[in-house]
Amino acid sequence: QVQLVESGGGLVQAGGSLRLSCAASGTIFSIGSMAWYRQAPGKQRELVAAITSRGTTNYADSVKGRFTISRDNAKNTVNLLMNSLKPEDTAVYYCNADIKPRLITASNAYWGQGTQVTVSS
Repeated sequence: QVQLVESGGGLVQAGGSLRLSCAASGTIFSIGSMAWYRQAPGKQRELVAAITSRGTTNYADSVKGRFTISRDNAKNTVNLLMNSLKPEDTAVYYCNADIKPRLITASNAYWGQGTQVTVSS
């Protein structure tokens, strides 16, 4: 019932910008922390940025100063604005959120299907 759907991925030139968005839908009671992860071919999945329900953020050192994570609690969305993109940012980006469904006691970590970001040199 609960789903996360990413959008905004694509092909951009180095130095360009891209905005990713992720929308949660379904029988949702509340959403805790939300985050963006990425995984490049041959590499482990890594945390890119995270944001709590109160708006506290943290970033990977590799993207600090270039990426900005934000959320809209009224719309159940999380966004990632990526500026000054580099070829090493190329990866599949995944949305993650801690969600408590309606009428369910415990919360659970949900994942989107991923969106491809490719940065050309």
